[in-house]
Amino acid sequence: MDAGNQTCVLEFLLLGLSEDPELQPLLFGLFLSMYLVSVLGNLLIIMAVGSDPHIHTPMYFFLSHLSFSDICFNSTIVPKMLVNIQTANKAITYGGCITQMYFYLVFLYLDHFLLTVMAYDRFVAICHPLHYMIMMNPHLCCLLALVSLSLSVLIALLYSLMVLHLSFCTHTEIPHFFCELTEVLQSSCSDALSNYIVLFSVTGLLGIPPLTGVLYSYSRIISSILKMSSVEGRYKAFSTCGSHLTVISLLYGSGIGVYLGSAFSPSSSKGAVASVMYTVVIPMLNPFIYSLRNRDMQGALRKFVSRSFFPS
Repeated sequence: MDAGNQTCVLEFLLLGLSEDPELQPLLFGLFLSMYLVSVLGNLLIIMAVGSDPHIHTPMYFFLSHLSFSDICFNSTIVPKMLVNIQTANKAITYGGCITQMYFYLVFLYLDHFLLTVMAYDRFVAICHPLHYMIMMNPHLCCLLALVSLSLSVLIALLYSLMVLHLSFCTHTEIPHFFCELTEVLQSSCSDALSNYIVLFSVTGLLGIPPLTGVLYSYSRIISSILKMSSVEGRYKAFSTCGSHLTVISLLYGSGIGVYLGSAFSPSSSKGAVASVMYTVVIPMLNPFIYSLRNRDMQGALRKFVSRSFFPS
């Protein structure tokens, strides 16, 4: 198919999670509720961290950036999905699909890199506590956040530019609730082999080393915690890294499950349902996970709410 045929694609059709008309109101209410909880919860984390000088530490600096990334990540996907459900119109323009895919990839990779940096932060805090503030100085924290964002933007730009060179047939259907990269590649009428090679190569180069770093950091953290003689010290150390470890496990577990499932199972609808976990559920759970057993975060949230709603 020649390149000119690409211009005939004015829109894609996002088939969503279900085509059953009776389920649409339920899906709309469910995803609207999860989206509002996610945005409100992560926004509270950002405001609480920004307003309380006592928690202006590297750990909460990265947590506020993660919350911002989660808000953007959710906002890239869920509002369009809600509009499609409410209007019973599954269409998304070609430009809208590429734009959604680009920003989805930016914030997906940003989450990935920030969680890796947060693992390193917990490693320094627990294994080298006396040098923590020197090693994790504000300059390094800002540099790590900037590098994470820059890498995310460049990777998403690379993938998006490569998709722009593909040709698509008319009436292209995507069996998903957003323009997920692999689903877009599968719907292409031209040969996407080079795109898959780049996708798996970049994923390997920028996915395996951070995951290895996370595993190494936590192996050292657990080893250091077990050597502590104080039970109270062990509990405090576990509480500072337990939330992060939970989020890491959920994100990597669901992400690996989705992509392994799509590789071995021909059912794209099952992959779409599984994708709800890391695109909607985990960003919603993050504020609860990080504040549930964290006394500093709970205190900051109480102070922020008290000042905002009960100023007297």
